[in-house]
Amino acid sequence: MFVKLFVMALLVLSGLTPDKDGTYHKAYFQNGTLKAEGWLQNGKKVDYWKFYHNNGRIAEQGHYQNDQRTGYWHFFDRNGKSVQEGHFKNGKKWDWWLFYDAQGKVNHKCQLSNGLKNGYCLKYINEKLTSAEKYRNGKKINEWFSFSSFRRENKLSDLK
Repeated sequence: MFVKLFVMALLVLSGLTPDKDGTYHKAYFQNGTLKAEGWLQNGKKVDYWKFYHNNGRIAEQGHYQNDQRTGYWHFFDRNGKSVQEGHFKNGKKWDWWLFYDAQGKVNHKCQLSNGLKNGYCLKYINEKLTSAEKYRNGKKINEWFSFSSFRRENKLSDLK
């Protein structure tokens, strides 16, 4: 019974690495501080990676697939405060992104596709919604400063 459990545990644990050819990589700044760490497969970044500022704090973290950012990423300033976070698809910013001010509060949320604002961008001051903008392929095409004017021209379901 113990042997079966041991073999099953080994099989499960072996599934946690990208595959038998994957290697865990670490890179360092000239001062010896960790610069980046994550999985490499055939010389390309895969799976979870962390990048650091030269003061040792995390600068960004997220996943790679075939050397391109994918999935949810989080970016930080040198003091560890959130700067921005959101989704990547095919190495480009995609879907809703959150952007933070110097105090770590959300100051705008934007829909992106292919790395460009494409959809709505909601602006905040002290965590209160102040305006909404609409973009198409990175160019602003409209802006609203009241909820009622926004509702007259848009569907709330567009904000999903």
